[in-house]
Amino acid sequence: MSNNIDFTKITACGENCTGCTKKRDGICQGCIESDGHCIEWLESDGCPIHKCTRKHSVQFCGLCSEFPCEWLINKVFWKQNLVYELTELANLYYNQK
Repeated sequence: MSNNIDFTKITACGENCTGCTKKRDGICQGCIESDGHCIEWLESDGCPIHKCTRKHSVQFCGLCSEFPCEWLINKVFWKQNLVYELTELANLYYNQK
């Protein structure tokens, strides 16, 4: 993980839209730009993870006072090292401030 991250591009679940092929190819406009209503979540009225981070007033889950929560761990099944990755991302965020 790079030590120089543009955190304005980090999504609620810790992904980085910069360099994403779906965004580059116009398939997805991005979670941040669409306020969680990206193409991946169109049928469910928006990304529940994005909604949760906005409810808790944080950029991404690793910054939440309730992190790590079981709800997140069960929801983000596609990231095997979710807690570790979001913890590392949060550490980088705090070190860049």
